[in-house]
Amino acid sequence: MYHIIIEFVSLFLTGILAGEEFVVRYGVHVSLANLDEQSQIRVRQALILRLRVLVPAMFLPTAVSGVAVLILNGSGPGFGFRCAGVLALLIFILTTIIGTVPINKGALAWRPDAPPSNWKQLVIRWERLDVVRSSVAILAFAFFLTAAALQLAGN
Repeated sequence: MYHIIIEFVSLFLTGILAGEEFVVRYGVHVSLANLDEQSQIRVRQALILRLRVLVPAMFLPTAVSGVAVLILNGSGPGFGFRCAGVLALLIFILTTIIGTVPINKGALAWRPDAPPSNWKQLVIRWERLDVVRSSVAILAFAFFLTAAALQLAGN
């Protein structure tokens, strides 16, 4: 019975992570392009300060519960989708640590009234990496949902 609770928690957390990533990618950051340079940099810096706490706080329990579900459910129905979900979460964290975090750290030092000459190129790079991050978060949720559905159908 406890594995069902862990699976529910995992689905819930993965859904929250996917939803957050979807809104940030396709709502918040798309809207930033409509702001002038100084406002855009200030808002980006404020988002970085908030999300660098929120995202890891959501991601860590999501990853732990996803791996726990993979282990607890073994090779039963949906195993391949659970593996794909965990792989998607791994890609998410690697893209974050290697890609977006270094850009975010640098962006916090930008002066809104005198940004570095390459700030727009860095934002474009960050946005490309964020498409990967948000896509794999959404895929992880879809994979875990499919695995749960296959497991229910198999019982």
